[in-house]
Amino acid sequence: MNIRDSVVATIAVAVSTLAMAGVVGSGAYAQAAGAEARGVHALSTVMAHTLCTESVTLAAVSPEVAR
Repeated sequence: MNIRDSVVATIAVAVSTLAMAGVVGSGAYAQAAGAEARGVHALSTVMAHTLCTESVTLAAVSPEVAR
């Protein structure tokens, strides 16, 4: 039983590693991460303008994310 558990765990790690490599390699991960970054930037900009009446610049977010 102990050897079987080790074999199943090893196979599970190998399959999950291949699945993650497939997702990252397909570009879907980069597209989702970019969309999330743009959403966070938009939300933080709205919150900054809501909370501060002065002109606000978000230094923590790079200009590439704003695109």
